Amino acid sequence: MEERHRKILQRHRSELVTSLDPSNLYDGLLEKGVFTQDMIDEIQSSGTRRNQARELLRDLESRGSRAFPLFLQCLQETGQHGLAQLLQDGAPTAPLQPAPPRQPPVVRPIVQPLPISSPMDVDKQRKDDVPVRPIQRHSPTHSPSPEQEHIRRQGRTRRDSIQCYKMDASTCGHCLIINNVEFEPGSGLSDRKGSNIDCEKLERRFKMLNFIVAVKTNLKQKHIKRELSVLSKVDHSQYDCCVVVMLSHGAEVSHNRFPGAVYGVDGHHVPVQHITNYLNGQHCPSLQGKPKLFFIQACGGGEKDTGFEVSPDEHEPSITGGEDDQTDAIPMSSSSDSLSNMSDETDARATLPTPSDILVSYSTSPGYVSWRDTLAGSWYVEILDRVLQENAAADDLGSMLMIVNNEVSQNSAKGLYKQMPGSFNFLRKLLYFQTREKIAQ
Repeated sequence: MEERHRKILQRHRSELVTSLDPSNLYDGLLEKGVFTQDMIDEIQSSGTRRNQARELLRDLESRGSRAFPLFLQCLQETGQHGLAQLLQDGAPTAPLQPAPPRQPPVVRPIVQPLPISSPMDVDKQRKDDVPVRPIQRHSPTHSPSPEQEHIRRQGRTRRDSIQCYKMDASTCGHCLIINNVEFEPGSGLSDRKGSNIDCEKLERRFKMLNFIVAVKTNLKQKHIKRELSVLSKVDHSQYDCCVVVMLSHGAEVSHNRFPGAVYGVDGHHVPVQHITNYLNGQHCPSLQGKPKLFFIQACGGGEKDTGFEVSPDEHEPSITGGEDDQTDAIPMSSSSDSLSNMSDETDARATLPTPSDILVSYSTSPGYVSWRDTLAGSWYVEILDRVLQENAAADDLGSMLMIVNNEVSQNSAKGLYKQMPGSFNFLRKLLYFQTREKIAQ
């Protein structure tokens, strides 16, 4: 929102809180794209009419340059002419340009999980089973751009046809880690022993990658939403990236963007697609065009994957987990073919909208459990942390996540069960993290 409009709202906040009727505005603000349904639900949950008015005005200030004139339109359309005139007298607004017409939905194929490999026994402490193969660099036929020269000076390999995100701010951005360990007795969910190890690893890792890291522990559903809302209202203009890490129990839920859900300690979940909505380009304008990264250590459902046989030529060393391995799934049910007792719907939709500049990395495939060692932490986080440590100075994020996928797929829980991470990657460019080596140059 423009500063002059923000000052008008602040100058007349008392009159607006006293007289504004938010309930009549919600449909118009939703239809015009000022707020999402999740945001409106959160405003409505704030209680009295005055509290809803305060929350609405507070959120309105973060909704971009079109928010103020669209808000005036809604006031006029709902008969609140006195308030509309009060705000218009503060500073005449420029004529509002009509929003571009909505495009018909594009039918896209359902994203299928990657295949997994078979178990083989080997010492779990082996760290160098997967060689990192450099990407072959093709000599350009034209003079390199300054960006290409910058990458070349760092000694990084890259595809010349793909640009890189700007990742050179003095502080790269914010990283929010939500670590749910101790669940309320009424939630029906067990405590997540070993999650603090995951949290400490990722807090240390993202600090080394030059992020401002905030850790929130044992949050209920409403508090998860609140922390994401607070993060979405931060001015990210001076930063290049934003990261959210979710460490909790998870489940399979119906979706039309990103599958899965993450549980609060009260036993109520937040769908992953709602988590990403807080930071997408429409709802967090200062992150438009910048990468938003989500790392989800949680089950995608209740099914356990036993893998499949492969030929001897395809064998790779396998790490076998111990008796301390646990899952981050919701409690199992013996009365149904589904291992989830929450009667969740299946992950099946005909379309997959593509929010730009968002990557969601899952510890496991949709519908399947995610394994966690109570003493060493989760397979996914342990390997993700190590791959970032060893490869972030040279490899882009997409390449590193493929290494993570491959290494996790070699593990076996109790000598039997497998796990296959994966990601929904809607980044438009290559992403190279800042590292100590880069900052020192």
